[in-house]
Amino acid sequence: MKVTQHIANAKGKSLFSFEILPPLKGQNIQCIFDNIEPLMEFKPPFIDVTYHREEYEYKELPNGLLEKKIVKKRPGTVGICSAIQNKYQVDAIPHILCGGFNREDTENFLIDMDFLGIDNVVALRGDAVKSEIYFKPEKEGNQYASELVTQINNLNNG
Repeated sequence: MKVTQHIANAKGKSLFSFEILPPLKGQNIQCIFDNIEPLMEFKPPFIDVTYHREEYEYKELPNGLLEKKIVKKRPGTVGICSAIQNKYQVDAIPHILCGGFNREDTENFLIDMDFLGIDNVVALRGDAVKSEIYFKPEKEGNQYASELVTQINNLNNG
């Protein structure tokens, strides 16, 4: 169900929802469930799940040169959303960012969400990576969240 429908169905009553972060790499889904479980008594109509883009780490090689390595410290947004929807029958809403995605990556992400029955997203520009002073989009990516929203709407409209 769309977030706007949840709000309309509330008929002026307050709704409680919350946002979770994917666990650090190496942890499992049970740590998410352990944190969600006590909050389910509030009957959230939806739970949103953050997305964290890759970071760059530099490792010095024996010859003194630096090797750039791409690291995702909090992967799993898509899988967590699917697990939440299946376990709790609550809409899970993934964040989707401009940063770290080109337009084709965005389209593929949205197709995956559709296959999983996820029909809401939180569209954000995202922050600059730590090595950047200002946000720089991926090549052929969206610069602003408004461009991302336009792309999402265009895909929804065929």
